[in-house]
Amino acid sequence: MVDVVTEIEIRRPPEAVYAYAANPDNAPAWYSNIQAVSWETDPPLAVGSKVAFRAEFLGRTLEYVYEFTELDHGRKLVMRTAQGPFPMQTTYTWADAGGGSTRMTLRNTGTPAGFSAVAGLVMTPMMRRAMRKDLAKLKSVLEAGL
Repeated sequence: MVDVVTEIEIRRPPEAVYAYAANPDNAPAWYSNIQAVSWETDPPLAVGSKVAFRAEFLGRTLEYVYEFTELDHGRKLVMRTAQGPFPMQTTYTWADAGGGSTRMTLRNTGTPAGFSAVAGLVMTPMMRRAMRKDLAKLKSVLEAGL
């Protein structure tokens, strides 16, 4: 079982952080491992939407589809892999941190199988580093205009 949680404070209001981070089309701009995104269902994002991602992780190309299972505008987004090599649930939450800032939390949970199960022992610290790096990139992108 993998369960990794990271968070960051971004000097932008929750609505702005949500609008950018919850848009799958923006994922390649702030997720270092995500190479491409394509909609399997028509936008806009809603519960039941499906989005395909192509990523690089541990030297391998992974292709998977996330289904969005929960969407609480401006507060929480939950998506699960509908298909792919690593059953995963990703949760974003956003909270007002005061002073026009947002505390964003990113959580990934899943149970690796096959190749991923073998890599599971090293996967948690690697995922934590990657997720911290991704949130730092998101912060940089969103705060660049300040």
